[in-house]
Amino acid sequence: MKVRGFPPILGAKPQVLILGSAPSVASLAAGQYYGHPRNAFWWIMGQLYWPAQSLDYQQRCLRLIENGIAVWDVLARCERPGSLDSAIVAGTEVCNDISGLLHEQSGIRSVLLNGGKAQQSFRRHLWPQLEVPLPAIVNLPSTSPANAGMRPPEKLKRWAEVLPAPACG
Repeated sequence: MKVRGFPPILGAKPQVLILGSAPSVASLAAGQYYGHPRNAFWWIMGQLYWPAQSLDYQQRCLRLIENGIAVWDVLARCERPGSLDSAIVAGTEVCNDISGLLHEQSGIRSVLLNGGKAQQSFRRHLWPQLEVPLPAIVNLPSTSPANAGMRPPEKLKRWAEVLPAPACG
């Protein structure tokens, strides 16, 4: 299956860039980042930035933008049967222009890598060619339900340590 990623969730002045690997089958079907109902990403963001509120996808994206958070994937496209990152076919990975984004958005002070495949792909394909001063690079546990070794509250704790405080207003 050929997987094509989404455009970034990006506001005018992001401070943090969260990078996943590539969209899952559920995300592609929903047309949304982290579209699998058991993926902890939106639950974590909700706990930090809109507790006790139910927001639709567009509202969630706007709330991230208001808090200086951008979201994209390391891979623009790849071939992968199913949703597991481990099933990505070697040699089919094409990366997004992360270097260009970091150059255009010089206010990004940290890049948060969501899971092992995002970390591996970033370091293998992007790290050597980055031509901009690097912000802090932080490896975080995957929010995917495939990462069953860590429970969502533990993931929340790790993510909360590095995400910006909620914006007032």
